[in-house]
Amino acid sequence: MRTKSLKKNKINVVTLGCSKNVYDSEVLMGQLKASGKDVVHEEEGNIVVINTCGFINNAKEESVNTILEYVQRKEEGAVDKVFVTGCLSERYKPDLEKEIPDVDQYFGTSDLPILLKALGADYRHELIGERLTTTPKNYAYLKIAEGCDRPCSFCAIPLMRGKHKSTPIEDLVTEAKKLAEKGVQELILIAQDLTYYGLDLYKKRNLAELLKELVKVEGIEWIRLHYAFPTGFPMDVLEVMNEEPKVCNYLDIPLQHISDSILKSMRRGTTQEKTTRLLKEFRAAVPEMTIRTTLIVGYPGETEEDFQTLKEWVKEMRFERLGCFTYSHEENTHAYNLEDNVPEEVKQARAAEIMDIQSQISWELNQEKVGQVFKCMIDRKEGNYFIGRTEFDSPDVDNEVLIDATQHYVKIGEFTNIKIFDAADFDLYGEPI
Repeated sequence: MRTKSLKKNKINVVTLGCSKNVYDSEVLMGQLKASGKDVVHEEEGNIVVINTCGFINNAKEESVNTILEYVQRKEEGAVDKVFVTGCLSERYKPDLEKEIPDVDQYFGTSDLPILLKALGADYRHELIGERLTTTPKNYAYLKIAEGCDRPCSFCAIPLMRGKHKSTPIEDLVTEAKKLAEKGVQELILIAQDLTYYGLDLYKKRNLAELLKELVKVEGIEWIRLHYAFPTGFPMDVLEVMNEEPKVCNYLDIPLQHISDSILKSMRRGTTQEKTTRLLKEFRAAVPEMTIRTTLIVGYPGETEEDFQTLKEWVKEMRFERLGCFTYSHEENTHAYNLEDNVPEEVKQARAAEIMDIQSQISWELNQEKVGQVFKCMIDRKEGNYFIGRTEFDSPDVDNEVLIDATQHYVKIGEFTNIKIFDAADFDLYGEPI
């Protein structure tokens, strides 16, 4: 008779939340594989590790529901053990232990060695860049720093991720080379704040130097910048963007709001005038640049006048890419001391209004692309379409290029020149030339 102890464990890593979490899961999986463990991502396994998000209410809800779902499966005997890691358990560990005690163990964001030990694996320092990537083979995230030193009133990230800590340039180059060897052609640089990169290690903002080293990595064709804080942005990055074809003319710079009174309460360290000037400098330095931003509506004290200011500014700036979120009242943040006084339905209506304006802007900008040819990365096939992206688009969040698979064949994971013949609000339609 076989006993349970002889069963080979399979560890299933489940990832929730942002690209930083995707990266962390990939590092965890790389370490487990190096210890000889059988590890899968979001497939069946008798041991489950849930990498949670604790950023805003919706994300917290999804994380809690996922934990409860796997605890239920454990009760039914479908899984043997459930471990929880990531931002939610960093932030709410005592509460979670009390409310969901059937989880085998909770771990914080910096507990990787302890988590590995619980899974019967050893943490190995020499495994720089040894990740099991979960993204399509053509692109990967490269996390260049952890944590954040900014004092933004609405944000709980410093509570969950700690102070800003840059990864040395040589380690990132090593990691990029290993990714390139696996066939990765696009690096998406992520951090809580790219702008701050290098200040702790090199005593200066060093993002431009990092880019100059990464472009030398053979096999990497695109390098994309995500999450740059506007205050103190290192302008020498724009020179590198102009000089180096591998650095995409693309910048994700979350601006959150533009009304001076709201920016002040948010502790963003800037004003409408300074922000507008910065964006104009970006456009003057790199005319081809696509700017992606995110905004928050319904922040405590946001008046109708504040919202009108934001709306008019969105119309004036004509961002190529924009996302809008409703404010989430997060405990232990500075803004939690304020009254969350914008009704939920007003928050939702304001977000919808901003996105209506943006979809019209996006439609108009997309029409200008009709008839043009773009180098596109083909990510996947969905139904009757191959789905690609231009250098102006990041995966999952931006516009896509649709190619009719019943008429044309293009290789997934490769670059192809595509001529655009039609455009909708957020998508382009093209054919290979």
